[in-house]
Amino acid sequence: MTNALSLVQLKQALKVMIIEECDKDVEVDDIADDDILFDGSLDLDSLDALQICMAVKSNYGVRIEGGPEARKALQSITTLAQTIMAHRV
Repeated sequence: MTNALSLVQLKQALKVMIIEECDKDVEVDDIADDDILFDGSLDLDSLDALQICMAVKSNYGVRIEGGPEARKALQSITTLAQTIMAHRV
């Protein structure tokens, strides 16, 4: 599935996924690609991080390990999309 997605399409899909998985009342267009995901306007917490990591594994087959790797991957939509693109098979 992800092989057919461009980076732009992947970023849009990730925004939708985050809104749904984390039950946020925002519009896709309200999330900029480079917005800080945690400690930012979305008000995401550690439980949200777990939800996002589980959804990424389920939807894209990419496992995001905890610690520094997760912090780097979950900085923004852009970094999350780049992580998925770099690890997809």
